[in-house]
Amino acid sequence: MNAQSSVIDLLFVIAPHSLLLDIAGPAEAFRLANLGRADRGQPPRFRLRYASAAPTVETSVGLSLGELEPLPTTFESPTWVVVVGQPSANAQQPAAAVHTIARWLSQTLRAHLAAPDTPHKLITICSGTLLAARAGLLDRRRCTTHHDLLGLLRSLAPRARVVENRVFLIDGPLASSAGVTAGIDLALHLIAGECGDSIAAGVAEEMVVYLRRSQLDPEFSPFLAHRRHTHAAVHRVQDAISAAPEQDWDMAAMAALGHVTERHLLRLFVHHAGVSPLQFLEAIRIERARQLLEHGSNVTVAAEAAGFRSGLHLRRAWNRKWGGSPRDVMLAATATSLARRVQTHSPDAT
Repeated sequence: MNAQSSVIDLLFVIAPHSLLLDIAGPAEAFRLANLGRADRGQPPRFRLRYASAAPTVETSVGLSLGELEPLPTTFESPTWVVVVGQPSANAQQPAAAVHTIARWLSQTLRAHLAAPDTPHKLITICSGTLLAARAGLLDRRRCTTHHDLLGLLRSLAPRARVVENRVFLIDGPLASSAGVTAGIDLALHLIAGECGDSIAAGVAEEMVVYLRRSQLDPEFSPFLAHRRHTHAAVHRVQDAISAAPEQDWDMAAMAALGHVTERHLLRLFVHHAGVSPLQFLEAIRIERARQLLEHGSNVTVAAEAAGFRSGLHLRRAWNRKWGGSPRDVMLAATATSLARRVQTHSPDAT
């Protein structure tokens, strides 16, 4: 696909009690992308459609959506089917309409998704991935969903490659996201691929959202990860590391802060946080370095400010965690900055 291709149908598939933000967030992003193109004298790239097994459906907040089109039997143009999520209780005990939608997905999309160079996509937002699993469309695909539902997703799609702690994932024609706001991140990523970084940057600015979490980014910020426990000593050490990751931390310093022995601190971290103190420290330092790189620092400066002994040590830690190189972030940040400048100074942008 490219910016000169035909219009893409964005078909939002809405089950009973669908999360309203799963619909409105991505839909608004795609609408704004069309407006950004119109400002440049370009035709719309996306056509928004809304379908369900019934003409009227009540959403998660009690607001009903009416005049929904029936689920189509064929696709007349390139179509991205967007399956939105439901509250966890509804996703775990699906209504009859959910099974109807699952059968429709299986019958209508299976062949399209298996075809090479297909123009169609399946996009799942939050627990919408479970509906795709019930349709049997996730075999051998990398996918994700809300962190509370990962176990259920694995049971529904045992042949899928379920990935934890990711904002969104793209595997061929399948794109899945972890939560309601992650659906907006995924939409921005898809908009950038179809319309260019400058359009995506304009949409993010208009929506006042951060541009732009990627497939590499965790669902939880490293500053929030491993904090779902109540142990005061572990929290005290984590707070100190997060506040000043550049300090010369070692096990002795951390144990002294927690008022325990080094061996006991290690046991406490593994039991309550699921990682060792040094693993937590490295994760915080990598995140700090990533933030600095995105704001224009070079690898050497970012490494020193984040607490790494050298740029080489940052590169090694980065490769262990994500693969690739910190320079990838620098290049992406430079491209985004250039796209924004182009958008700002383009005659079509005024």
